[in-house]
Amino acid sequence: MARPAIPPEEVKVLDINAAYHGVRTITLMERAGEAVARFVLENYPPGSRVAVLCGKGNNGGDGFVAARHLLRGMRPDVFLLEPEEEVSTDLARANLHLVRGVSRPAGYMDARQYDVFIDAMLGVGLKGRPKEPYAGMIRAMNRVKKPKVSVDVPSGWPSDLALRPDVTVTFHAPKVGMSKKNSGRIVVADIGIPPEAEGYCGPGDFSLLPSRRKDAHKGDSGRLLVIGGGPYSGAPAFTGMAAMRSGIDLVFVATPEPAATPVSIYSPNLIVRPLPGNVLGPAHVDPLLKMSADFDAVAIGPGLGDARETVAAVQRFVSRCRKPMVIDADAIGACGARPGVLKGRTAVLTPHAGEFRQLTGRSPPADDLDRRAEMVREAAARLRTTLVLKGPVDVVSDGAYVKLNRTGNEAMTVGGTGDVLTGVVSGLVAQRATPFAAARMGAFTTGLAGDLAFEEKSFGLLATDVIDKIPIVLRRYLLGTSG
Repeated sequence: MARPAIPPEEVKVLDINAAYHGVRTITLMERAGEAVARFVLENYPPGSRVAVLCGKGNNGGDGFVAARHLLRGMRPDVFLLEPEEEVSTDLARANLHLVRGVSRPAGYMDARQYDVFIDAMLGVGLKGRPKEPYAGMIRAMNRVKKPKVSVDVPSGWPSDLALRPDVTVTFHAPKVGMSKKNSGRIVVADIGIPPEAEGYCGPGDFSLLPSRRKDAHKGDSGRLLVIGGGPYSGAPAFTGMAAMRSGIDLVFVATPEPAATPVSIYSPNLIVRPLPGNVLGPAHVDPLLKMSADFDAVAIGPGLGDARETVAAVQRFVSRCRKPMVIDADAIGACGARPGVLKGRTAVLTPHAGEFRQLTGRSPPADDLDRRAEMVREAAARLRTTLVLKGPVDVVSDGAYVKLNRTGNEAMTVGGTGDVLTGVVSGLVAQRATPFAAARMGAFTTGLAGDLAFEEKSFGLLATDVIDKIPIVLRRYLLGTSG
């Protein structure tokens, strides 16, 4: 059965997650290049002269591999669009070395001498229109009336300046937006990406987190408002502390007066804004909405309790808040009582099974993961939001796609770990990750931090132990993948 199309940004996710599951990127490159060569060998006359146009990234590396395999029955020449020293990855350089005898700068190419052209210039990582020398070569190739085969995606796609191939050999699955009009005939090649790399959260998800600016100032890397507490003080504190460990700059905690001092004692890194009264109520909504305008995201729910006035306040706030939200704990039940408050909102909800029932009226089966996943996807689609159903295997869905997460352990039933997840997810949303990406990264990070804590604390681990391990996960997997 054909795989559904995947968003282009997921390609890097798959590559990194495949390596995490034991399939090295160099193996994927070898299989990709071989698949392109096989298509050309099987569909064009033996002995054809083939020009392989290569960029400096891994798409070019696929082209180098293709050229090497084409030596079996064709006459390939590799043309580099940029100087050889600009080839940007070790993998691409290694494969360039193997075809060095047939490589030359693109300026030496005479298109009239070639029968087939392979486009391995630019892959899915392109942002905006291609620049020179790629722009000029794309224009020139579009004037050539000979067969052109693109590698994975046409160079320049999806901008308005893109090569128009006869065929695109794409890997693993079509990319969302590809069509016969912009990609020619689409041939899908299976290059052995393991199912776990696509179906489960992993370190590749960190590639979806926007890069931090080197000239950033305080607050530029994320400001989060946590609305929680009153009956409980630990939950909003854990959420704020976990958010700080996710890499954001500032966390403010708006909490009713009885919880304000305890929250500030938990960590001096949290900026506490006391709210008059013992619990959140309707009178707080307008001031909180005004306050939220200065933040990148809002986390609401941890430790609020389910007093009638609190439920009404949550419903009113959520229905009017224009910032991305992460909704957890008692705020989930409030939204379940009036699901219409979520209409048009950008949000991640992080229920456990009981809260999922409050939200949807349905209980997810504990022993049928496929049905559980489909139930979450259906609910996310109906509510038009992102859901993280917590459990032994977390289920994350935006209503279109589903990801599973199996990091974490049975000791994480201890109180507060759900608040840690809320903090990590909301911190990533505040750093401008999309809700679905933040939910995936957050589930993976929190679970793995819990696994690291379990190695030291066993069944005595606490929520604060999980928070302490978050930076270790980020150091291990975030550096080198973001952007």
